[in-house]
Amino acid sequence: MQETHLSHHGAARWALTAAAAAVLAACGGGSGGSLGPSNELPAGVREISATAYPATTVGSGSTAATQDLLTGGIGKTGLGAAAAPAYADPAHPTAAELRRNALYSNYRGILDPLPGGGYGTLYGPNVTADGQVTSSEGLIPGREYLAVLDDGSGRKQTVIAVQVPDSFSASNPCIVLGASSGSRGLYGAIGTAGEWGLKKGCAVALTDAGKGVGLHNLADDTVNQLDGTRATRSAAGNQSFFTALGDAARAAYNAAFPNRIAVKHAHSQQNPEKDWGSDTLAAGRYALYVLNARYGTAANPVPFTKGNTVVIAGSASNGGAASLRAAEQDGEGLIDGVVASEPVTEMPTASGYGIQFGGAPVAGYGRTLAEYTTYGNIYQPCAALAADAALTEVSIYNYIGLTSMTARATARCDGLAAKGLVSGATTAERAADALARLHAYGWSPENDTMHNAHYALGNGPILSSMYTMAYGRFAADANLCATSFAAASLTGDVVAATPTALAQSFATANGTANGTPATVIYNDSVGGAKAWQFAVSPSTGAADLGLDNALCQHALVSGKDLATGAALTASSTPTKADSDKVRAGIQEVLHSANLRGKPAIIVAGRSDALVPVNNNARAYTALNRTIEGTSSKLRYIEVVNGQHFDAFLPFAGFDTRFVPLHPYFNQAMDAMWAHLKNGAALPASQVVRTTPRGGTPGAAPAITAANVPPFVAAPAAGEQIGFAGSSLTVPR
Repeated sequence: MQETHLSHHGAARWALTAAAAAVLAACGGGSGGSLGPSNELPAGVREISATAYPATTVGSGSTAATQDLLTGGIGKTGLGAAAAPAYADPAHPTAAELRRNALYSNYRGILDPLPGGGYGTLYGPNVTADGQVTSSEGLIPGREYLAVLDDGSGRKQTVIAVQVPDSFSASNPCIVLGASSGSRGLYGAIGTAGEWGLKKGCAVALTDAGKGVGLHNLADDTVNQLDGTRATRSAAGNQSFFTALGDAARAAYNAAFPNRIAVKHAHSQQNPEKDWGSDTLAAGRYALYVLNARYGTAANPVPFTKGNTVVIAGSASNGGAASLRAAEQDGEGLIDGVVASEPVTEMPTASGYGIQFGGAPVAGYGRTLAEYTTYGNIYQPCAALAADAALTEVSIYNYIGLTSMTARATARCDGLAAKGLVSGATTAERAADALARLHAYGWSPENDTMHNAHYALGNGPILSSMYTMAYGRFAADANLCATSFAAASLTGDVVAATPTALAQSFATANGTANGTPATVIYNDSVGGAKAWQFAVSPSTGAADLGLDNALCQHALVSGKDLATGAALTASSTPTKADSDKVRAGIQEVLHSANLRGKPAIIVAGRSDALVPVNNNARAYTALNRTIEGTSSKLRYIEVVNGQHFDAFLPFAGFDTRFVPLHPYFNQAMDAMWAHLKNGAALPASQVVRTTPRGGTPGAAPAITAANVPPFVAAPAAGEQIGFAGSSLTVPR
């Protein structure tokens, strides 16, 4: 039998004899009395299932019996294949098939899966924990324990999967906490924390941290269930991963805005980011519970504790942020060390510290995600036309040019000029001013040419709409800044999402409105609702990529009209009340930068245009030093030619310019392990000089180890990141 469905308390008896369980029950399951501690299911956690995934050889992955923990049974070759595994019935995939395909898409969603980019040589299932490249398919058998954490509302529904590989050693216990990156679902950290931890024989606690693929299709009232399958809202009941609106509200909204889709991260009304740290800690507590339930005995029901089990929180992007936040909140001493790759650090202040780059003070730094994302969403398409940013090559890196978006970007420059938001008489002058404004807001010259693809691929419009909704806890029918989500045609018109796309969404979507199947829709576009790429702003009458909507979203964050500087009012668009809600939500997600003396390594790419280092990794490192002083155990590794999305590296133009950050995440995890297990010194903070692959966009030569040299224990003087007073000093 591969799967066992568990009652709320049933798992407490997995490893205990019936007699011992009865004794514990008679004692109320408490921790007092002569029996000593008992194994307690963490508060708010409801167990769903325990499933064996025993595969050691590649198979179909269509059933639990043919799957493993890491690859879903398809192995290194399957994860690297261009085509996703096929469903027996694409319109009705099974839960097992969805799990397999979710592992496939999430692994590829955060890593470069091509051999030329390092897959199979620098990293991958076939590369052993000590870095040896083998011919193995890399399957890791074990058991996965699924649970959901809720606050009693039925709306939080944070899902946790504790993966226990068969190689887990009860005499050398370790746990890796892997909060998902981005808005991804349960398996969002499978390629980072998951792969590293499973190869080490550690239990891995994966969690979506309150985000994940929760799509409530308001037209047909279907939802994702906790196992990924789709059902009507009424049929799903408490197995619904996310339900947005009840009958009356849904009917009214459908009448006004047909075929819209509610997205959990944006519409849960939970502001999930505020709980990323506590959700990560809850996943760690549940992992300890699972291990004790499985390996405990009547004589020793709690063999694993925070005192004898190494616990590392390690993940990327939003998962890296969750790891840092968990360490900041960890008053119980659960976490031993942290590794965060390109984390979103939500700085609480830009005061009391500084940043120097190449000996010169940095002007813009320490802003929150909401600030710089909504600001960039205004200026990036115009800035991309500046002389220092403009591209002529035919590549995805030049996505504005590739998709004939230049005229709309020019209209954005014109609209900004008309509102007094850029200066200059020509497009070139206006674009140069827009780029200078981005520099002043925290972006660096290393990001100049990246504004093109980062904006045109939708990052600004997607995040600006989703996060303002999330922070303000707005329901799906709020019509905030006249924005909604829906499937769209090739010309940007709202269309009904196909049942097959919805049925497969657990495996294909990434928790955002990225077009699979939901995309960002501007409801107020002149002539009717349009996807953001095609929006015509009411104030300009031009197809300018929805300037009015972008300005509205930034006003929610700043509390004022960017053009006039006037404070929002009860009658302004947006209103002061709506802005107050968003601004209150932002306050809930701020980091403290106090890691409580825990060892931590932050890895970031200098060229990261999505999460600029001046507003994040550099700023966090500097503020941490002012709080923890010279006793801080935080180390910062800045990788030249590294950017946010390793998954973009197969794209033409990205392949020639950038190197993967993933090898440095793995090296940082190795360094943290050596520090915690063997007392090895943490590496010094440093800049790592890499060499891009070069060549022709779309046909870069294969990467080698020489392109991505390792960071070292003691870097040369010219590579050392240090401090001058309260300022972080980063060599150019």
